[in-house]
Amino acid sequence: MMRRSKARHKNKDENFSLFTDTVDQIKNNLKIILTFVKKTVNLTIMREELLKYRFLNQLLPDSNQRTIVLITGARQTGKTTIAREKYAEMPYYNLDAIEYREGLKTISTFAWGKDIGEAVFDEAQKEPSIFEKIKYCFDEKNINFSVLLGSSQILLIKKIRETLSGRINIYELWPLLLSELFWNKNSKTVTTPLIQELLETDSIDDHFDKIPSIIMGLEKERRIKIQNYYLNWGGMPALISLNANERIKWLKDYEYTYLERDLSDLARLDDLAPFRKFQKLSALRSGNLLNYSEIARDASLSVDSSRRYLEYLALSYQVILLQPYYENLTSSIIKTPKLYWSDIGILRQLSNHWSEYDGRIYETMVVGEIFKTIRTLGMNIECYFYRTRSGMELDLLIKNQHGFIGIEIKKRNKVYHSDITVMKKVASALGKRWLGGIVVYNGDQCKKICDPAIWSIPSYRLFI
Repeated sequence: MMRRSKARHKNKDENFSLFTDTVDQIKNNLKIILTFVKKTVNLTIMREELLKYRFLNQLLPDSNQRTIVLITGARQTGKTTIAREKYAEMPYYNLDAIEYREGLKTISTFAWGKDIGEAVFDEAQKEPSIFEKIKYCFDEKNINFSVLLGSSQILLIKKIRETLSGRINIYELWPLLLSELFWNKNSKTVTTPLIQELLETDSIDDHFDKIPSIIMGLEKERRIKIQNYYLNWGGMPALISLNANERIKWLKDYEYTYLERDLSDLARLDDLAPFRKFQKLSALRSGNLLNYSEIARDASLSVDSSRRYLEYLALSYQVILLQPYYENLTSSIIKTPKLYWSDIGILRQLSNHWSEYDGRIYETMVVGEIFKTIRTLGMNIECYFYRTRSGMELDLLIKNQHGFIGIEIKKRNKVYHSDITVMKKVASALGKRWLGGIVVYNGDQCKKICDPAIWSIPSYRLFI
């Protein structure tokens, strides 16, 4: 009996132990599930907060209009995201997939309207035959709308000139502008950045007279925080949710992706090493006058190869070639363009410059913001720099329908009268064509420096 009683107690203990283990396991599983749900919810909220407003979204035509849309720009700037959101009801084909390319190739021109119809075609340059088919169906009114996306400008523009000229609206999507970094996608009110208004103005004085000389508190802090982020990492959308180490890795991977994919669309290079060296040397020269002979020598290339490689970088939206103003306003001028990289993060990665930003990076940011604003919004505005052979230089000379705006860029937090010496000479030479001048600087106060209509303004107020 004693043995049976002990056996029963032993079985009860074992059963209780199993039951306890089961309860503990259920509790642990519930904790894991709750943690996962919490992380998922937080991630969803975070992703919503990280989705940024894009000005291009308001410019794109609706799908009920009769046109063909091309959205082009550097890889990873958000072309696919903006197109799939704007045209969510349309079929989407990513021609990076060979199956889509092969499938679309087999569809006859006459069946295109019925079998494919109005759709979004990503990496459209990968299958050139679709351009002719879309053209035919559009002309025959079998389709009224289509969207083409691509990051290889040279192939896209060539095919468009050959087949879709007069039928297509072209839009460029660049890395995030400072103002786009500032606003979230679902922001209730999005204000127009001051730079957009100034680029089209007929009077600098009229605009600056209406704005407060300083801003303070949380608004100022947030603007400066956004600008500091931009000066460190640039405007690639994918970087926002990453930590510092992950951002550096992403930028490094982007460098290789560009070489292997975008560059292969532009040129068939057997050896990428010379181009990679040229790319890095170009990054070190951002903000400088372009000297083909010098960069060719340092890269161990011919001058012709140097010119060709730089053309590849410009056509794939990696660099901006700012042209000199052509009219002699004060004395003999130079005719060499200046080189700027379009994204600060990529510039830092290529030049391995991760320390405090310097004047060269600050100038690259300012020039890039102005250039990209003009191109993003499709403004009929020309952007130059002005430099004489004697060394007088004005960082930017902007020509709109009303006249000229001069811009000088200083990383300092103070502006001195010596900073506007060249600007005043250019203003005098332009006479009635002069609309005003701006010194973009790193200080806090917006104020008039002197006539004719020359003002200083902090960069965090000009672009946000």
